[in-house]
Amino acid sequence: MLQCMDGMPLEGRHALITGGGTGIGAAAAVELGNAGAKLSLLGRRLPPLQATAVGTGGAAFQCDVTDPAQIERAFGEARAANGPIDILVVNAGIAESAPFHKMSRESWDRIIATNLTAAFDCARLGVGDLLKSDNGRLVFVASVASLRGVPYAAHYAASKHGLLGLTRSLAAEYAKTSLTVNAVCPGYVDTPMTDQSVARVSEITGRSEGDARSAITSMNASGRLVDPAAIANIILMLCLPLSRDINGAAITIDGGTSA
Repeated sequence: MLQCMDGMPLEGRHALITGGGTGIGAAAAVELGNAGAKLSLLGRRLPPLQATAVGTGGAAFQCDVTDPAQIERAFGEARAANGPIDILVVNAGIAESAPFHKMSRESWDRIIATNLTAAFDCARLGVGDLLKSDNGRLVFVASVASLRGVPYAAHYAASKHGLLGLTRSLAAEYAKTSLTVNAVCPGYVDTPMTDQSVARVSEITGRSEGDARSAITSMNASGRLVDPAAIANIILMLCLPLSRDINGAAITIDGGTSA
């Protein structure tokens, strides 16, 4: 938690986090919960979601964010449990990799549906509540792939570039309201998604998983994977009432790679 922060600055505020069962979403749940927020955690897999909910005092709602009907149902259940949404952290996402000439339309559609279209659906369903809140906060978990090209992951980079465009457009549209819209842009993070990337690189290249992990880790200038708690710390900062003048930002957390 931010060391300069006193008390419970988010006490009584309802924070809904997609992809809240593991990785960045789970870390964000810990930080926002420690700051006093009431938590609604959404995700496809119920067991890790419930484990995070138990550990943070939150409520778990199973939801595949690529299905608009499931989002609408889960948002309704979250409101019934915790009231109108004050903070929306759109974190759910997936990654795949392939040479562009071997990339399938199915893979493209899957990445865009999860990382971009679902973010649109979640934001659209939450924005009514956020605009009524005294300090509405919408945070998209994007990527350094929002800011540069990524060989062998054109669909992933395209989805994250789109997500940053959505962030900046909503920030501009709602600039004169109490709602702020920002993005965090991590490098490679110590999460299950990176574990999956390691396995894919190992399979594609024939390298050992240890060598594949070293190759991925070296893409961060720091030479280490980013701690999910560090990203959650920035998400918490963006959600504080005092952060009302941070709007349309794309905050990189990548150990200096983008410097």
